[in-house]
Amino acid sequence: DPSAPTFVLDVSALTLSAKAEALCLSEMHRLQQEDWRANDDARIVSPREGDHDGSYIAALATIADARNGLSAGDGPRFERYVWEIEDIPGRWEFLQGAPAGTVAFSGMDRVVLWENERGRMAALADSVRHLNHAAQNWRRGKPLWGLDGVVISQIGARTSRYVGDRYDASCFALVPLNEAHVPALVSFAESGSLRRELGRISPTWKLTAPKTILQVPFDLDHWSRVAAEKYPNGLPEPHSDDPTQWLFKGDIVSSESPLHVAVARLVGYRWPNQQPDALDELADSDGLVPLVSVSGERPAGDRLRALIASAYGDAWSPVLLERLLADAGSPGSTLETWLRDDFFPQHTKLFDQRPFVWHVWDGRRDGFSVLCHYHRLDRATLEKLTYTLLGDWIERQRAAGDEPGAEPRLVAALGLQEKLGLILKGEAPHDIYIRWKPLSEQPIGWDPDLDDGVRLNIRPFVTAGVLRSRVNVKWETDRGKDPDGSERTNDRHPSLADKRAARAAGGGQQ
Repeated sequence: DPSAPTFVLDVSALTLSAKAEALCLSEMHRLQQEDWRANDDARIVSPREGDHDGSYIAALATIADARNGLSAGDGPRFERYVWEIEDIPGRWEFLQGAPAGTVAFSGMDRVVLWENERGRMAALADSVRHLNHAAQNWRRGKPLWGLDGVVISQIGARTSRYVGDRYDASCFALVPLNEAHVPALVSFAESGSLRRELGRISPTWKLTAPKTILQVPFDLDHWSRVAAEKYPNGLPEPHSDDPTQWLFKGDIVSSESPLHVAVARLVGYRWPNQQPDALDELADSDGLVPLVSVSGERPAGDRLRALIASAYGDAWSPVLLERLLADAGSPGSTLETWLRDDFFPQHTKLFDQRPFVWHVWDGRRDGFSVLCHYHRLDRATLEKLTYTLLGDWIERQRAAGDEPGAEPRLVAALGLQEKLGLILKGEAPHDIYIRWKPLSEQPIGWDPDLDDGVRLNIRPFVTAGVLRSRVNVKWETDRGKDPDGSERTNDRHPSLADKRAARAAGGGQQ
């Protein structure tokens, strides 16, 4: 009988003994069949506390739209962390991913090679039109781009603000049909109520379809009042103090990682939303900052101390520096020892094993060390490092003669120079290999294309063992297969002769 009520009692969250007691003593919830049969898959959702009369609040579907995010079809080829790419506008677009926690703005750390929908990703999608390939979903979610709302992770149902960028398949975007309802929806998510309601529908918080989200009951009047009280002047502008997010503006003092931001500013790195300020004058021009004094350059410790002092102004003091070092995870350290021993492993961890400041050294704590801005490390810059900066250090060790430590420092420096020379030459295994490029376009010697990302371009330095600490990267086989069914193998080493022959056959430069 469609008019007969349905009685529900949910004891799934109770222990075994408590379930038995609840089945005997708890009050049943009365539902109307027309309500639960209208749900996706006729799912019966246990009412919230106090809902004993069968009444239902309107679902999100009445005021919002939700959609899956895009799939590039080959993430390692088309997606990068935002700090890996310097020239973003025009070719790359911001790509939001699943929120990492409960902060207002999260998951905003990547970009996707978009090329105005007419580039290499579009070509891949076109090549697999006849196949059931992930690249067919490269524009999924497009109707919601440019709008404001909330993103929800597929696993865990964590939420964050959505401000209209492209977003990936690890999350859903939930956008109100009426822009005026954005504050209410954001307040609903920020309170944790959206996640709790999703837990009633999917207790494991593993979401598979947007329609599940749209089933959530939403009291628009209530959450509009909450939003008006919480945000009387409207929602705050997108902002983050996390240097891994593209919203970050490069401010040292307000940053969650001030020392790391200071080093980035010193070597000349700029965040996408960073505005010019007085610290720009203290940035290095070529991105090479030696930790020792060579070729007339002041050591990194002195330059970094001056930059941080300028950033903090009157608040600067030795006590403040001690606190900053402790907060960075190096209590009791000096700025110089932090730069020498702790900066690079911390930087590598903070930026998810894709460092953009490389610490090259000769293996000795009293030897040669230099911080390199990856975006500036072209062939000419690496030659300057190898033969000018390191060359000056080598000559100083030779001139030191029989001074204690001079001979082992000289041996270590010469060893580093030899390794850097091998990277410049680029013969296996000190070469760069890009699996999606034909042999005729493979780099010859140290000639990195920043679009290819840190993971592949850092390989010669990892192989040569010239970085201060381990970088956890893998170059074996990427997930998925190419359209022709071949494996996505990265660990290959074509010879320089083969590369030159391929270029000659194709008419390219050698």
